[in-house]
Amino acid sequence: MAAVILYPAIDLKGGSVVRLKQGDMEQATVYGADPGAQARTFAEIGFEWLHVVDLDGAFAGASVNAAAVDAILEAAGAPVQLGGGIRDMKAVEAWLKRGIARVILGTAAVRDPEFVKAAAKAHPGRVAVGVDAREGKVAVQGWAEVSDMTSLDLVRRFEDAGVAAIIYTDISRDGLLKGLNLEATRELAEAVAIPVIASGGLADIDDVRRLLAPENAAIAGAITGRALYDGRLDGREALAFVKAARAN
Repeated sequence: MAAVILYPAIDLKGGSVVRLKQGDMEQATVYGADPGAQARTFAEIGFEWLHVVDLDGAFAGASVNAAAVDAILEAAGAPVQLGGGIRDMKAVEAWLKRGIARVILGTAAVRDPEFVKAAAKAHPGRVAVGVDAREGKVAVQGWAEVSDMTSLDLVRRFEDAGVAAIIYTDISRDGLLKGLNLEATRELAEAVAIPVIASGGLADIDDVRRLLAPENAAIAGAITGRALYDGRLDGREALAFVKAARAN
């Protein structure tokens, strides 16, 4: 099967590492005050990528936790994809120059798709689109607003634009450890040629097993957050499953 990638999440709020429930900034659990140390820990476990979100930036519309991101970049030893508040070409280019491997554009994909296409063309393989959905409809502005657009309609806008990946988050599951919405992710992955990464709700090693099942072969990877922080998922065990699946 294709190489599935597990992405550990580092969500930033006020310079600290946090996890939210269903994208609610008022339901934030702080897991650490040193994002660089967290990045180093994940890299030492063996994760190949890090998934970083500037939560404050997602609401503000511009990067807020730049110092924390810089600390992650310095410590990571692995490529980093970053989302949250990246809304124009200047911001895209600034982050790529600072060492971010891939930027994630979410609200901008809904509000200004031509910018996203231009960014993907200018920086092949380094622009991902974040699709955050609540009951099948795309949410924007740090999930504070829900649009009338379906996830598939949004993704199809970028089918031939050179977008590196789609990160599909089921908001209703995010941070609640209810399990990944693999069915919806699979449907999206099978409908488009862009690699699709599952996000929201990964609970334990059983979710990793389900992700690696043959029927989910179209899914390129998954993001894990709270399960790692709460100790419900052992990172090394999860990566061992992924490695074994690649060998088959």
